[in-house]
Amino acid sequence: MNRVSYYPGCTLKTKAVALEASAIASMRALGVELVELPQWNCCGVVASLAEDDLIRHLAPVRNLIRAGEQGADTLITLCSMCYNTLAAANRLVREDEGKRQTINDFMYEEPDYAGGVEVAHLLGFLRDHVGWQRVREQVKVSLNGMKVVPYYGCTLHRPREVGIEPTGSLDAMTGLLEALGASVPYFPAAAQCCGSYQMVANPEAARDAARTILAGAAQAGAQRIALSCPLCEFNLKRAQSDLAKDNCPGADIPITYFSQFMAVCFGEWSPQEL
Repeated sequence: MNRVSYYPGCTLKTKAVALEASAIASMRALGVELVELPQWNCCGVVASLAEDDLIRHLAPVRNLIRAGEQGADTLITLCSMCYNTLAAANRLVREDEGKRQTINDFMYEEPDYAGGVEVAHLLGFLRDHVGWQRVREQVKVSLNGMKVVPYYGCTLHRPREVGIEPTGSLDAMTGLLEALGASVPYFPAAAQCCGSYQMVANPEAARDAARTILAGAAQAGAQRIALSCPLCEFNLKRAQSDLAKDNCPGADIPITYFSQFMAVCFGEWSPQEL
């Protein structure tokens, strides 16, 4: 069995345990063991966009150092926001020698890091290293044409320098869902923001954002929405509970992590766990 370093992040140990448990079981079925990093810390949640805000990159870089100590050349993530934060910090270290030196000097008790680990989201890893044919071969329970729309949100595409594929492309999640037997309708709201942390600061604006996404899924004829971001999952489900009172379109569409579909189709989970 192939072993690959894996960064879980905070939410997968609390609110999003289904994302982690289903992914670990599914990858084991595909012959890949996800080996959790020792002594990992929070990734910092959101990649800093400020040019001089290097302190925000220390947390993700420290996790990359832990992966290097494991002897890893690839670090897999499941949460879209963790992927985005780690990948952005990795790009900064690789491309800016001055900032890399400043970060390494500040973290003087840690080994120097120069960007030797590749950060991969599990969707990209499945596409590039496992392949859809291998996924098809592992399917024991097909989705049998179930209409599932892939919801990417913001952080799988943006910024384009760290996106798992070009903005506007949904090939990774579409390829996975089709390999599992789903039908994937056209879904123009796939990369729209769910409202992010506006659910706390401005909940009405977040509900409006979610309403657009859910209505788009309903218009596409979706029977389920697939995603990989715990924050998106929380926001969309929270909005559904409010919008259902007004009979808004999409308020009754189940929202499911992409890895849960894998676990059910591979026979690792019961269909009732979807």
